[in-house]
Amino acid sequence: MFKIDTEQETDNRWIAEIEELPGAMVYGETRYEAIAKVEALALRILADRLEHGEQPEQLNLLFAA
Repeated sequence: MFKIDTEQETDNRWIAEIEELPGAMVYGETRYEAIAKVEALALRILADRLEHGEQPEQLNLLFAA
């Protein structure tokens, strides 16, 4: 399970980040939007790694063969 860190900027935008996944950081107009965006980005990052021959250990919790 990934931990999502959120913080509100001084301009009222929200940042959501998953530190365990480099590059998984987004901005949103609301906290909910930022969380939804970073969850979608995390899935794309994991899918990209899988397509390039990596086996992200986080996927071991989702699939069994």
